[in-house]
Amino acid sequence: MNREPLLEVRDLSVSFHSRDAVVHAVNRVNFVLHPGEVLGVVGESGSGKTVTMMALLGLLPSPPARISAEAVRFDGQKLLSLPPDRLRAIRGHRIGFIFQDPMTSLNPVLTVGYQIMEPMRHHLGLTRVQARDRAVELLDLVGIPDAARRLNDWPHRFSGGMRQRVMIALALACDPQVLVADEPTTALDVTIQAQILELVRSLREKVGMAIIWITHDLGVIAGLADRVMVMYAGQIVEQAGVGTLFEAASHPYTRALLGSVPDAGGVRRDRLMAITGQAAVLYRPPEACPFHSRCDEAVARCREEVPKRHSCGEEHDVACFRR
Repeated sequence: MNREPLLEVRDLSVSFHSRDAVVHAVNRVNFVLHPGEVLGVVGESGSGKTVTMMALLGLLPSPPARISAEAVRFDGQKLLSLPPDRLRAIRGHRIGFIFQDPMTSLNPVLTVGYQIMEPMRHHLGLTRVQARDRAVELLDLVGIPDAARRLNDWPHRFSGGMRQRVMIALALACDPQVLVADEPTTALDVTIQAQILELVRSLREKVGMAIIWITHDLGVIAGLADRVMVMYAGQIVEQAGVGTLFEAASHPYTRALLGSVPDAGGVRRDRLMAITGQAAVLYRPPEACPFHSRCDEAVARCREEVPKRHSCGEEHDVACFRR
């Protein structure tokens, strides 16, 4: 794998401002993504997974969002300082995004074919005929039968699983270098979920793109990702190769997540762990370990300082004083 990062993020923070409060949703996040790599991003709802990725692509309205970072570079370009037209030229072209809910992500008053063809005509300069031919290829690639005819259908004529396949085709329309998938199988039944995951694996092999897969499902991550980033309360608390994470998780939160599911990474558990309490709403930047109030291993220092990520093995780092 090419070790030169395709995407590099340093000290990214996102806060949301209202008249009554400021919520610090993401706090000093750092990570890289290499060409052809699948990076899994896991954590509870509200941990900052989606906000982090939407901030990179300029998808958060400002106000109320305020975004700051030391650097956010994609293929050498500083994303956060790009003018809106240049950022739009990257978003949907070189970086594709699959949104979480397939039932509401497609425009109900435009045909599926139009929605797939329009980005290709805009970003790639294809003619209508060329774009249509390519759209048929994409629908066929993602497993939609009778693709040429279904190009003229409206979104409501597709099932949830088929809509998600259309969303994948739309995200792939302009041959992106990076695909960001925001819990794309959460709303689907188990059978359709397995089909979508198999589709993504095969597309990765055929197209060679890098993938950021956002999910709370550790079972999905075990079978898909190369590397895993665990987020809690807007921070990355652990990052490791997928095998290392499942075999030797270091952060108490990561271990609690693994212990809360019956089968993760091939380990069957007869007794599940419960993570007591709730994640704090961050009305101010954290002044202590954000997990300390829910952690059985917390010591006095955990309540007084924010731990910094440090190495605890090859390509394995953790933000914990006890490790």
